[in-house]
Order: sequence, then structure tokens, then C-alpha cells
Amino acid sequence: MPNRAVIHTEHAPEAIGTYSQAIKVENTVYLSGQIPLLPSTMTMISDDIGEQIQQVFDNLNAVCEAAGGSLASIVKLNIYLTDLVHFSRVNEIMAEVFSEPYPARAAIGVKSLPRDAQVEMDAIMVL
Repeated sequence: MPNRAVIHTEHAPEAIGTYSQAIKVENTVYLSGQIPLLPSTMTMISDDIGEQIQQVFDNLNAVCEAAGGSLASIVKLNIYLTDLVHFSRVNEIMAEVFSEPYPARAAIGVKSLPRDAQVEMDAIMVL
């Protein structure tokens, strides 16, 4: 079995279940889903979709940095939205936090997310 390391940072929300914020296997990091919780209070940032999307990227970046990378190191990004009408807003904010080449990506419409979040993202990062 390959060597696995648990990645944890106080700059991202604590896991709210039986999972790790991320797991590193050799030079690949598997990031668990992040919702728009503020790490300091574990409360939702707001009901505004733009603020929720930005907070999710901030949370993902904190975990990336704890593993020795950044958002630029993400090669695969999965985005879960409770309303796909917000897909264009995801694209707008993603263009502000990523530069080319953009990661491979999937956007999936879901019925609901933990804590009534409107967006969740998980990712794979290569260091």
C-alpha cells in the first residue's frame, strides 16, 4: 500500500464527519468536498451564491497550501450546485482565482448539500 499522509489545517473548516480534509499519496493530494463554512466559526458565510463560491475556493486553497500546493496545482475539480443557474457565476469567479491551463472539471446539479450550502467542491491536486 502506498504511503498516505493526512492533510489538516485550521484555515479550512474542520471535517464534519468521518473523513479527512485531504489525503496525500506520493505527489497526489485528494481534497475532500468543501462547503462555504467560515473556518473560525463553522457557520455559513451567507446566502449569497457569489460569497459562497468564493469561500469554497478559499477553503480549498487553504487545504492545498497545507499540502504544499495551491489552487494552481489542482488538476481535477468537481463542482456540485443545488441550482445549475449559478454555473455562470462559478465560471466568473473561477476565472478570477485560476489561470490557464484550467483544471479538468465537472459541474453536477444536486438536490441538496450539507448545511443547506448551495455549492460544494472537491478536487485532485498534483504537486
